[in-house]
Amino acid sequence: MSDLTTYAARWIFPVDAPPIERGTITVRDDTIVAVATHGTRTPDVELGNVAILPGFVNAHTHLDLSGAKACQAPLADARGSLEFTHWLRNVIAFRHSRTPTQVQADIALGLAECLRFGTTLIGDISAGGASWDLLTRAYCRAVVFHEVLGLSEERAAQSWQGAQAWAKQNAPLDGYVPAYSPHAPYSVRRTLYAALSSQTPPIATHLAETQAELQLLRAHEGPFVDFLKELNVWNPAGLIRDPLDVIRQLPRGIFVHGNYLDAATPFAPEQTLVVCPRTHHAFGHPRHPFPRMKVRVALGTDSLASNPDLDILAEARFLRQQYPEVEPAMLLRMLTLNGAEALGFGAVTGSLTAGKSADLVVLPLPNAESSEPHDLLFVSALAVGGVMFRGRWIVAPTPELL
Repeated sequence: MSDLTTYAARWIFPVDAPPIERGTITVRDDTIVAVATHGTRTPDVELGNVAILPGFVNAHTHLDLSGAKACQAPLADARGSLEFTHWLRNVIAFRHSRTPTQVQADIALGLAECLRFGTTLIGDISAGGASWDLLTRAYCRAVVFHEVLGLSEERAAQSWQGAQAWAKQNAPLDGYVPAYSPHAPYSVRRTLYAALSSQTPPIATHLAETQAELQLLRAHEGPFVDFLKELNVWNPAGLIRDPLDVIRQLPRGIFVHGNYLDAATPFAPEQTLVVCPRTHHAFGHPRHPFPRMKVRVALGTDSLASNPDLDILAEARFLRQQYPEVEPAMLLRMLTLNGAEALGFGAVTGSLTAGKSADLVVLPLPNAESSEPHDLLFVSALAVGGVMFRGRWIVAPTPELL
């Protein structure tokens, strides 16, 4: 690629501005120089019937579970949905079965899949921070959330000390941030949430994922009691009382799932809800309240233990089918800028804006017209055709175009 290159496409979707028909985007080195209307700049490369979008953001996944597809198979209940605590048992057994070498291979597998599907920023929940080394060498940005667990005072203290030691060994780099993830209210002592409340990097936690979780927190009853006793970690004194207490304690929190939060749940401006649509569907949860919630919403795939792939665009397309009331322009924002803002990279990536990183996705479009150009992205099943990260093609469009 030359020092200064202008690309033209049928549609440019800046995200922070209206779509541009037959627009251009100009890149110098690793930076977007200009996004312009048709005729403003002479293109060097005409990409044809495609859309140019910002690089996608997968705000929640678990790359170390990329070998765990077998966890899904035997767990269907009478409705054909996965049963959560049975699924958790399978995930725990899978984790215990993997050697460190196998874990790194799983992370590499999931990472390659994310990149192929156009993801250029990843929020990864990582047991022991195991994905840090691979992600910091990858063609993407990442926040690596070291998972923290423990209901008992002793176990919580051990986990927190281990996470802090890991963070000290892995200082932030350009495009890569170490952070923490208290796993969930059913597995994390309430004092740990309080300890994390003043942390500067975003904190990610699973929250209100199942009805059984609410039953456990509010009444100390339900299937989680037997599950935690089976693991010999049952400690009701360590439980937080309500999901709202978690939300109050994490002012920049990233709350994953939120399937059973009330639509009127109050959130702070810097907080984010991450929904994982196809995982939500796999467990047979009722319709998600996010369309009626007043909170920034981003998209995640969750892991291959509950999802067929790590295609974050497929999550947005699934939502377009299941939640037609959500404007397609908002879906694109959930796929890009909202996740970038949640992970602390909103000033760097997530939109096609002059001065931001040249992180682009080239998406072939159907041979159709639409009064709503965003729908051309979501009604099609066409796969990503090109991915640029920091001005470098990591998945190149067809050779004849370049």
